[in-house]
Amino acid sequence: MSLKRMIAILGAFYLVMGVLPIFTGSADHLNILTMILIWAVVASCWDVIMGFAGILSFGQVAFYVIGAYASAILSVSHGISPLVSIPLAGCITGVFGIIVGLPCLKLAGHYVALVTFALHMVLVPFLRGPLGRAIGSGGAQGILTVPPIELFGYAFNADTLVPFFYLTLVLTIIFTLVLVAVIKSHWGQAFLVIKDSEQFASSLGVCSYKYKLMVFALTSFITGFFGALYAHYVGMLSTKMLSMDVFTLLMIMMVVGGIGKYPGVVIAAAITVTINQLLAPLGMYRPQIMGAIVILLVLTLRGGIVGIFEKFLSSRPEGGISLGR
Repeated sequence: MSLKRMIAILGAFYLVMGVLPIFTGSADHLNILTMILIWAVVASCWDVIMGFAGILSFGQVAFYVIGAYASAILSVSHGISPLVSIPLAGCITGVFGIIVGLPCLKLAGHYVALVTFALHMVLVPFLRGPLGRAIGSGGAQGILTVPPIELFGYAFNADTLVPFFYLTLVLTIIFTLVLVAVIKSHWGQAFLVIKDSEQFASSLGVCSYKYKLMVFALTSFITGFFGALYAHYVGMLSTKMLSMDVFTLLMIMMVVGGIGKYPGVVIAAAITVTINQLLAPLGMYRPQIMGAIVILLVLTLRGGIVGIFEKFLSSRPEGGISLGR
């Protein structure tokens, strides 16, 4: 997709998101809008690493949780202001991304998926275990008193939904522009070349080792940053964040948006979060329905919503539709 079209779609999307709170004062609606913004960035990071760099990583939820817990522990156990702990949590998550990425550079395909998902699996026993409790994770109980972001003497959290929404919107736009710049820069071109053929990339002088490590670090940092933002938004954390429900939700965003079809995943975040909220009254049946949706979408919507849009454009006559004289 061209840069102009990409900016137009993102601009229209965030403009609509920005004006929606004017027409609704509902706390539930504002919470949905805030979560759409957070998940749009997290899903975008996954799209960059998997759809553009071609790395089959399943550790996105784990990085999100690492960022959330890192900022919460820094704030609760060490008294660090959220304004400092949130970017620090992003840096900590970025380091974890590099550590996880190093062994993945020697692997390929489903082996990378196994290693990254293993990180997801070991986080639950770690955070609940004695070592997790020692660093301040709160064990099975979690962290129940994550302080809000305070700026100019004003608290930003779930009790002040409109200000927090617009703070999240500003941060989302900033990091979205960063991701767009990366996708359309020589980094993005290098990712695509490596994805298509590492041997061909090497012949062009593209170091796959360097670029894969860079994409792990960048996407982990941004994901951890927004995980930390979420922690200070809800004010409490537990290992339920690592449930398959969350992983499934993120997977649906990827499939609906189209892997490697950015910014389809941003639109898909809005669709998926809204559907998930509408299914909330179904209780225990919601995860089953969402899982069935994943299977159905994988079989029927391989190109995502952007793929459908592209097919529509390609099927139109070059001269356009004649409306007569």
